[in-house]
Amino acid sequence: MSEQQWLIPATKGLGFKLDKGQIVRVTDVEGEQVADFAAYNASHPNERIDPGVTIDALGKMNVLPGDILYSNQYRPLLTVIKDTVGRHDFINSACRPEMYEVLYNKKDHASCYNNLNEVLVEFGLPAPDQHYTFNLFMNTVIDPSGKVSVERPLSKAGDYVELRAEMDLIIAISACPCSESVCNGYHCTPIAVEIL
Repeated sequence: MSEQQWLIPATKGLGFKLDKGQIVRVTDVEGEQVADFAAYNASHPNERIDPGVTIDALGKMNVLPGDILYSNQYRPLLTVIKDTVGRHDFINSACRPEMYEVLYNKKDHASCYNNLNEVLVEFGLPAPDQHYTFNLFMNTVIDPSGKVSVERPLSKAGDYVELRAEMDLIIAISACPCSESVCNGYHCTPIAVEIL
């Protein structure tokens, strides 16, 4: 299969198929931009990436090259091949319009939840109650007291993550539209995606 590449505009989403063995590279083009990453088994879409299962299976929250990302059925979905940042998020679910109302008093705000739903429609996947994503470049910090804070991403322009599919997958990625906080450095920018 020939190389495919896309540029996800700031605040938008992308959906595509990734065949078993293929590697996808997700690049933070300008730096400090989160990309919510969802993955579904292409044959049985009730099987999907599961951050909680991945934390359970790995016994940790910070993944490294060589680590496996697991599905909700405890099966290997993707393997981390390369990572130039080393800090991503498994804790936060996809932002959604209701979150912007509660946290920022803004109605009908663009969201990762809606972005992911929109791009998954073409693959016949219905909107779930929520997307529990692997949030690339998101810098979530938990202090010893248990307080959770989202800090500026550590990613710089050109930083990337490469993931290898361990089964045929449907992938959806959202360039997070939250400019209200330090999550994306108060400024939303594009995400580049390519199948190597």
